[in-house]
Amino acid sequence: MHNPINILPFLEEDLGTGDITAMIIPENRQATAELVTRETMVLCGREWFDAVFNYLDADILIEWHMNEGEKIAKNTTLCTLNGSARQLLTGERTALNLLQTLSATATISREYADTIQGTNCRILDTRKTIPGLRVAQKYAVNSGGCYNHRIGLFDGILIKENHIIAAGSIANAVKIAREQSGVSIEVEVENLTELAEALNAKPDRIMLDNFTLEDLKKAVVFTAGKIELEASGNIDLTTIRAVAETGVNFISIGALTKHIQAIDLSMRITQKI
Repeated sequence: MHNPINILPFLEEDLGTGDITAMIIPENRQATAELVTRETMVLCGREWFDAVFNYLDADILIEWHMNEGEKIAKNTTLCTLNGSARQLLTGERTALNLLQTLSATATISREYADTIQGTNCRILDTRKTIPGLRVAQKYAVNSGGCYNHRIGLFDGILIKENHIIAAGSIANAVKIAREQSGVSIEVEVENLTELAEALNAKPDRIMLDNFTLEDLKKAVVFTAGKIELEASGNIDLTTIRAVAETGVNFISIGALTKHIQAIDLSMRITQKI
């Protein structure tokens, strides 16, 4: 789903005017390096990792031993790199930063997906992403077995509390949205009364924000399959199974992209020529 990778902005913030430490290595020195994970993970971001070294030196060879989206045990060698020692060292941090972040997103996404396995519910991400990594993180969410909500403000309408206040009512907000755009329209509601108003307005989906389990069940019964329902707000790994079992179609989780802890990766030169 991602566009062609523009790796230069990621490299520029590290390189600046050049890697002055790598200059201590002879220019013609070749080396082999191995990338190892120090913890269990779902691998994601191989293209971004490769793009860093391909930009620095197209002659660097990378042999991946593990597949994108694969769950991997700790202390496993992920790939082997061969090429210019200088460029391997120059690209190391940028490549690892991207791989450890995207793998973290994929890893937590897999954990959430596994937790609701067997239900008819899908887990969605949100726009709560790391600046500059929106599309990459949403790709990582998919790699981990979850799904994407809208990519940004341009590809779907989500009418929230402030939009409703500014528009005058739920009905008016949906009506104007229908007249102005042909994209999917979702309305966020905070209680069962607003749910009834939203259902009458006929959007494509209704988001149930911070509903209790009891009210989620009532919402599912009340709407009787007439519209897609999405639960959101203060849902985590300890509660998501119960939410999924209420019968909602979707659960959106900001933590997939914003509450991540980078995977512990280590790249070590194992041989020099």
